[in-house]
Amino acid sequence: MPVISLRGIDERAALLPPVLLPLFDDSFVASYDLFEEYVGRQACAILRRTGLEQAFEQDSTVPHAIAKAGLDAAVARVPSHWLATMLTARGCMQQVHAEGEARYRLVRPFAVPEAQEILEAQERHDASCLPAYAIAAMAAEQYPAVLRGELTGEQALFGAEGIGAWVRYFSNANPLYAISNRVGAIAAEERFEEDGAILELGGGLGSGAQSLLERLQQSGRTVSRYRFTELSALFMKRAERVLARWGSEIGLEFAQLDIDRPFGEAGIEPSGYALVYAVNVLHVAHDLEATLREIRSALAPRGVLVISECVRAFAGWPRSAELIFNLLKSFREPLLQPQWRPNGGFLTAEQWTLALQANGFSDVQVFPDIVAIRDFYPSFAVAAISAQRD
Repeated sequence: MPVISLRGIDERAALLPPVLLPLFDDSFVASYDLFEEYVGRQACAILRRTGLEQAFEQDSTVPHAIAKAGLDAAVARVPSHWLATMLTARGCMQQVHAEGEARYRLVRPFAVPEAQEILEAQERHDASCLPAYAIAAMAAEQYPAVLRGELTGEQALFGAEGIGAWVRYFSNANPLYAISNRVGAIAAEERFEEDGAILELGGGLGSGAQSLLERLQQSGRTVSRYRFTELSALFMKRAERVLARWGSEIGLEFAQLDIDRPFGEAGIEPSGYALVYAVNVLHVAHDLEATLREIRSALAPRGVLVISECVRAFAGWPRSAELIFNLLKSFREPLLQPQWRPNGGFLTAEQWTLALQANGFSDVQVFPDIVAIRDFYPSFAVAAISAQRD
């Protein structure tokens, strides 16, 4: 998200709500743009290291290029398509218009610019963003092995040696991740019913809950009960330490929950919550319809769901975070719904709206208004989507 819009002026004040302007200041935007460039350069290196560079020397569909490079088609389809679209957006490849499946080819000369110099620029500008670079570098390093089927993305990214990197990444000390927590907390505060109970899904290491509880505390709002859920026992133990300060102030509970299973298995009572909250979670639901049905059941009448998500500007547009998460099967291969879940991973604002409306929710709001922003800042990716249980 550059400071200057596609119309050649700084339009942040005109397009963003005043409460968000301090979050998207010049320093944050500079870090955001540096990370986008870093990911683009890593994508160039991945194309070369996986053998896809040679495969795309001539016009080629993604499946044909995967076969020519000797990659595992079941694993490589989504990541390879992302590489082609990302590098087309950068001008390194071009899409060849032809009947049938899209074809791509390299623009010559194809160069692999040095990613390290961008990391060093980020370190000089704001070193607190470096955890995002560490995760991106870890993912990029593993692409050849994962796309050849030699190990899974889960093994590549969540091995014992990578846990420390994830702890630093999923942190409010990392501005490039914390932005999702902060936007989500602002949206949740707006729609939270005083003294209600909150259920958080996929709370991870606790940074989302931390941002939300701090926001509610600062505004004088009270919480009768906060139920924090997470699938990973290791992450939940760390979250318990992060959130310990609130244990004496609110009814803070912890439970292991799989969003792809019935919530009752985790002791989630029906109609028990004024707010269900999730940060960067629902896009990995295997059956989003089933998960939304469970959420609706957990909400009290007129209760509200608030999710903070990375949102696509337009259908099919690549997002930088996909460099990392396309390696994960849960991200790539959900159950699809043609109208509102046409792909794995991130959705557009319209797709989220249709998904919620199709599954028993009303009064859907997108904060900030991505649809108004995207024509001028198409790389803007952070939004909170909220809706009320019918």
